[in-house]
Amino acid sequence: VFWFSLLQMWQMTDLLYTEKELVQSLREYIKAEETKLASVKSWANKLDALTRVSTTDPEGYLAHPVNAYKLMKRLNTEWNELESLVLQNPSDGFISNMSVHRQYFPDEEDETGAAKALMRLQDTYQLDSEAFSKGKLPGMQSDAFLTVDDCFDMGKTAYNDADYYHAVLWMQQSLKQLDAGEEAATTKAEILDYLSYSVYQMGDLPRAIELTRRLVAIDPSHQRAGGNLRYFEKLLFKQLNELNQAYQPASEEPIQLGTYNRPKDHLPERETYEALCRGEGIKLVRKRSRLFCRYQDGFRNPRLLLKPMKEEDEWDSPHIVRYLDVLSSEEIDKIKELAKPRLARATVRDPKTGVLTTAQYRVSKSAWLEGEDDPVIARVNQRIEDITGLTVDTAELLQVANYGVGGQYEPHYDFSRRDEPDAFKRLGTGNRVATFLNYMSDVTAGGATVFPDFGAAIWPRKGTAVFWYNLFKSGEGDYRTRHAACPVLVGSKWVSNKWIHERGQEFRRPCGLTEVD
Repeated sequence: VFWFSLLQMWQMTDLLYTEKELVQSLREYIKAEETKLASVKSWANKLDALTRVSTTDPEGYLAHPVNAYKLMKRLNTEWNELESLVLQNPSDGFISNMSVHRQYFPDEEDETGAAKALMRLQDTYQLDSEAFSKGKLPGMQSDAFLTVDDCFDMGKTAYNDADYYHAVLWMQQSLKQLDAGEEAATTKAEILDYLSYSVYQMGDLPRAIELTRRLVAIDPSHQRAGGNLRYFEKLLFKQLNELNQAYQPASEEPIQLGTYNRPKDHLPERETYEALCRGEGIKLVRKRSRLFCRYQDGFRNPRLLLKPMKEEDEWDSPHIVRYLDVLSSEEIDKIKELAKPRLARATVRDPKTGVLTTAQYRVSKSAWLEGEDDPVIARVNQRIEDITGLTVDTAELLQVANYGVGGQYEPHYDFSRRDEPDAFKRLGTGNRVATFLNYMSDVTAGGATVFPDFGAAIWPRKGTAVFWYNLFKSGEGDYRTRHAACPVLVGSKWVSNKWIHERGQEFRRPCGLTEVD
């Protein structure tokens, strides 16, 4: 998503090697051009010396028959050879190589997605634009940096999406770096043009006026600046008159994270969700005395008697458990190998139609694997059945998902609610009774699975899996299980999950005595 959204880590790795190959091809082109230029220079130097001599006494020079012959030869043959040399185009190989690789290049949608992913990370992990610009991420030192032009383009992406909150942050950072003396193709007037209007859209008229005045001072003939300034001033004084207030000049404090409030969006639990992603607000401390670990043999399952699973409580109610050493590194590598050629933009089921469709709140790539695809998949399916005691005959296929940097899945329910009765009708297997989620990679920063309703955060650990029931024994949905996959800040997150359905569980998980058992 975006290399951050739709292009995943393994694809970006391929692009790095593609870029390296193109750089090598570019160097070969430069070397060929230099060789060609050296030959032309050699010709020019030789002919320059020769013509200096020949034109000093043309008749005396041509009186010698050898000189006359060589003049004929030069003009008839050697100048033609020089013309052919000059007309040679060493760029053909480089252009051909570019054409071969261009089909794999990211497109404009990918670039826009990458910019939006940075903004998503900026919001979730409360990172200011300068932190990104200097490559300062939590727990990571890097030489990565963003230039004035990079920051300007980030701001333009937000501006073009009418996202003035982020446009202000990135235009301000671009201006700050330009004022510090960094060289750039972007001009101060261009930055101030976008910044002043974005600040106006954020409702800060005094600062919008001050920025527009700076723009007019730099470029008095600017097409919009004069008109904007008059409009902003008129609007401000109208507001002041209506409120019977005196004019207050713009704050001299620089714009930074927190200067303006981020606009509310569709997600009611946004603040709780993002706080959990940062590791804040987790309510685990008071729960520790009620959380235990144990060996679990799948209710005396023969396949687990000699090697039971290590089970740890992650939460007591609703009960969420983590199993250790569920997948080996070899199994994980095989699952990834099978999934990579099939990865496509992850979809969600439309609650009204039951049809799978893409959505902005789920940014990852996923693939579906059947037991018949490889013995490893069949073995993993059987292991899930052994551990949970639930049949997987009616479960959905094993879904493999890859979240690159910025990849996320905002708060959602795995089960269908009463207002979407047809969500799984086509499958004919009932609702999603439980979720079994395998973590197939460690994540350097970010990427937690969080439950905003009760304040739990579960961090990825390679080879482990977490399991919870989405439905009570009565078949009623447990609304506490609304959960999210936090954006990946640093690294790449691989998971696979099995959504287990109701049909076939009648005797494996019989009804309770109450609706919420």
